[in-house]
Amino acid sequence: MASFSVTLPSGEIWTPKFVADLNQEKCIGCARCVRVCARDVLALVGVTEDGELLAIDPDEDEDEEYEKKVMTIAHKENCVGCEACSKVCPKKCYTHETADV
Repeated sequence: MASFSVTLPSGEIWTPKFVADLNQEKCIGCARCVRVCARDVLALVGVTEDGELLAIDPDEDEDEEYEKKVMTIAHKENCVGCEACSKVCPKKCYTHETADV
């Protein structure tokens, strides 16, 4: 199977790489990635001491019912392969893959 690629007006070939995985052990919950993703792919969550995930709003985070914050992949199907999330991630938590067509 071949990967999907697009020829840009500059003549450069671009192959989208879609979000495949997120290493929550490395994630510091900074929310940079969720702010650059315009496709609602990601969601910031709080992790309680029992490991339970609680949805939180990255812009209105005042509740401290959790031990730490981490990012999750909420809607993988919305990813367009731009890799903006990994470009702003200071801990390099993301893995991307090309789509086979």
